[in-house]
Amino acid sequence: MATHYLDFEKPIADLEAKIDELSALSETSGGFDHEIAGLRKKAEQLRKKTYAGLDPWMKTQVARHPQRPHFIDYVQGLFTDWTELHGDRQFGDDQAILGGLARFRGRPVVIMGHEKGHDTETRLAHNFGMARPEGYRKAVRLMDMAEQFGLPVLSFIDTAGAYPGLGAEERGQAEAIARSTERCLTLGVPSIATITGEGGSGGAIAIAAASRVLMLEHSIYSVISPEGAAGILWRDGARARDAAMAMKITGPDLVALKIVDRLIEEPTGGAHADRDGALARVGDVLAEELQSFDGLSPQQIKTRRAERFYAIGAL
Repeated sequence: MATHYLDFEKPIADLEAKIDELSALSETSGGFDHEIAGLRKKAEQLRKKTYAGLDPWMKTQVARHPQRPHFIDYVQGLFTDWTELHGDRQFGDDQAILGGLARFRGRPVVIMGHEKGHDTETRLAHNFGMARPEGYRKAVRLMDMAEQFGLPVLSFIDTAGAYPGLGAEERGQAEAIARSTERCLTLGVPSIATITGEGGSGGAIAIAAASRVLMLEHSIYSVISPEGAAGILWRDGARARDAAMAMKITGPDLVALKIVDRLIEEPTGGAHADRDGALARVGDVLAEELQSFDGLSPQQIKTRRAERFYAIGAL
């Protein structure tokens, strides 16, 4: 897959285009190794400098990067014995939220998450990660099963929001989101939510109201998209950058507000630049967080989760 560059990465793209050009010449005539090495070093330094100074709007673009790891990538990279479970037992099987049983470093768990897809065909199949009511009802079914068998729940959040279509509204979108959020809050088993890209509105919190909420360094988490906020505040979606700058949607602000518990550092250039490195870091943090629940009773888990959410916004 060809590398996708964001607008603010244009200087990096120009350098890497020169590297590719010189590499092609070097294969035929040789003699450019020193120049290539110098350009690669310069590109890496520029990438580090750029990503060290991202503003909220730039992070929004990184969070939406089409080559960023999605749920299926985390399943393949972190879990074994993956068995997908389908359907909500009421209407159908929503493919924007996937879930099932797996083992994480030998430990049985229930996992679920938003899947956006990676090309036109799969994006359409997964509805760009925007779930319908049956997706949230499937999540409730999975959480019920997790509690029945005493399995931790690991969720991965990456959605612009719940699907706002007519059919979804007719089938009770708001009620399904509320029920899923309620089930997250009443679980007597460990639950860890990881925001891997976009955490958008109720579509995100429906499977993110966990005991521990983690967030990748360049992800975002918000009650509404910057474009949506700009449309409401200024009736101008083009002012999305202004909204993003004011909304406190990035990791450091959310940790300070006690909405997110922990940030996971991404490789230089973002998770899409080193997918294996990003997956490994997420796996190590999840292992640490799961270990912190050892020895806790279901009531203790519920009490700690309640205390966590009551602390949000407290002076």
